[in-house]
Amino acid sequence: MQPASESPAEGRFAAFGHASFLRYWLARFATTFATNVVSVAVGWQVYDLTRDPFDLGLVGLVQFFPALALVLVTGAVADRYGRRTIMGVTSIVEAGCAAALLYLSWRGLTSPLPIFALLLVFGIARAFFWPASASLVANLVPEKDFANAVAWNSSAWQTASIVGPAAGGLLYGVSAEVAYGSAAAAMLAAGLLVLSIPRPAQRSSAQRANWADVLGGFNYIWREKVVFGAISLDLFVVLLGGVVALLPVFARDILVLGPWGLGLLRAAPGVGALIVALWLSGGPIRDRAGYVMFVGVALFGGFNFVFGLSTWAWLSIAMLAAAGAADMVSVYIRETLIQIWTPDELRGRVNAVNMVFVGASNELGEFRAGTMAAFIGTVPAVVFGGVGAIAIAGLWIVLFPQLAGVRRLDKRI
Repeated sequence: MQPASESPAEGRFAAFGHASFLRYWLARFATTFATNVVSVAVGWQVYDLTRDPFDLGLVGLVQFFPALALVLVTGAVADRYGRRTIMGVTSIVEAGCAAALLYLSWRGLTSPLPIFALLLVFGIARAFFWPASASLVANLVPEKDFANAVAWNSSAWQTASIVGPAAGGLLYGVSAEVAYGSAAAAMLAAGLLVLSIPRPAQRSSAQRANWADVLGGFNYIWREKVVFGAISLDLFVVLLGGVVALLPVFARDILVLGPWGLGLLRAAPGVGALIVALWLSGGPIRDRAGYVMFVGVALFGGFNFVFGLSTWAWLSIAMLAAAGAADMVSVYIRETLIQIWTPDELRGRVNAVNMVFVGASNELGEFRAGTMAAFIGTVPAVVFGGVGAIAIAGLWIVLFPQLAGVRRLDKRI
């Protein structure tokens, strides 16, 4: 990890003492905001067209497939070429996809197929964006400020996850074109901002790529049980416990809230997570981090279980916020461990594999939720997922004692 050239600030805002990180943070916020706007608009538009929860699952599957298909390419590219350039260019490609959705909506849609085609292109761009952006932050701050940068990076993501869905619901209430146009503008601005960052130092191999290099991320993850346990935990917990894909059903049919209510439901987990992220920016987890992470996972499952049974809007929103808070604890610990325990020359490949696991947990989790809801009902699908997340937390403590035994987040111990 290369120290940044800027003079660091002290304490809670240490990461912002590095000007490059500030630009990165603003760009990360803008892209996440825009992605959430697109997600809400696409979910509502597809469900309006088909009224089939299975199609909501397909929305996630189409976006996940490129990350899986290109996993051996995207990480190697992030390790060999400029992560800043990759992040900036892919943000601009995503802006183009949002603009194309605007055009299709303006012309009028009678089928979701054109939306799925554009989401596939969007997914390809995200497949390259994720490992580059996740690895880049470690090149912008010194190691002593890295945990603080992770907390603030999470706060950008969570703040955008609050504002983005709410804005997406409101903007879509005006028109689909307004929603997609706003997202396109934010993504374009983010891409240009990232490209304005001075080229940071980055360790990379000068040797010609071979299969050992391409598979280096997989090999390292398999050997390092702390990293393997952290990545696989996210996969199975969110694969079973995720409820995002079904929120349009809750907003329209169960809680009867409309597009604005869908924005509130989508924003609620981010509210809880943001509060916790701001608390974590002060570095309060100083010991027994592994066990704290598993407690957060179990609470995430329990809160989603209650959400699935709720028919009161206020309780549903509160449970989603609580689930987001619990999830933020585990996400913060997992992401810090993955970066701290991974050498810089392998970060792109490890983060590419991590993206597949995260994508599987999110997009395939949405597919699981949509498919299960179509067969057994929306509420049973959510309740089953909550119980499954709790069970996974207990099982992983047994399978990965090294992960459970991790104590510190500022060094490998």
